[in-house]
Amino acid sequence: MTPRARNRFLAACAATAVAAVAAASALGQATAILAGPWASHQRGYGHARPATVFNGGDPTGLVSHIRWSSWGGARAIGTGTSDYVGPNQSVAAGTQESARIVAFHLGSCHGRRAYDAVEWYFPQHGQRFNGRTYIDPCTGTYYQGGKPLP
Repeated sequence: MTPRARNRFLAACAATAVAAVAAASALGQATAILAGPWASHQRGYGHARPATVFNGGDPTGLVSHIRWSSWGGARAIGTGTSDYVGPNQSVAAGTQESARIVAFHLGSCHGRRAYDAVEWYFPQHGQRFNGRTYIDPCTGTYYQGGKPLP
């Protein structure tokens, strides 16, 4: 390789490295979103601090009037209203109650900095955060006990 060709090669490598660092830095500094959406008729997914999260199906997949107490850290935590369905109850018998929503697994989805896991639960009914049971809103995969459901 001639000295001139080597210098061009090194300059191209340096430019590529600078671009990669800039892209990684921009991703790291961007405001995180809740990953997704993965299907039509959903709300909140693909946005930062959504006031409503809706999976697009039955009322147990809806959390509304969300107020986020944290966003951008390892976990984003909010409180909203969702349909509580107790043991041996049908969805039709559910009641609107306060729910805690947690977004976690901060990573990326479709090239954007995003929370790749979300779950909500009802502390007043003895439920608590379980980082092994959640929805991956980037793919729509449901996990229970850390394993994807079929």
